[in-house]
Amino acid sequence: MVASKKTKKAMESINSRLALVMKSGKFLIGYRSTIKSIRQGKAKLIIIANNTPALRKSEIEYYCMLAKVGVHHYSGSNIDLGTACGKYFRVGALCITDPGDSDIIRTMPS
Repeated sequence: MVASKKTKKAMESINSRLALVMKSGKFLIGYRSTIKSIRQGKAKLIIIANNTPALRKSEIEYYCMLAKVGVHHYSGSNIDLGTACGKYFRVGALCITDPGDSDIIRTMPS
């Protein structure tokens, strides 16, 4: 019971930080644009939904490892990630290029 409370609290903090990035920062939504930004060296943090296909997830992780970019595995599905971004569609991968006023890059493990 205590662990679920802790994960819910962490989820809320991620969602609030993500909402601040959506308001004040720069981001890219989607697998293809995420890969492109990693290749160009513009990506600061990548967030992947937990139901992203394994091959796609491992490819993003591999590119991030080469580019030394932090990866965060979002604990919700792609529908939850889309809702956290304030969008009405599913989001499998999200790339943050400029965090804006948010401290999301410092707080997420890289």
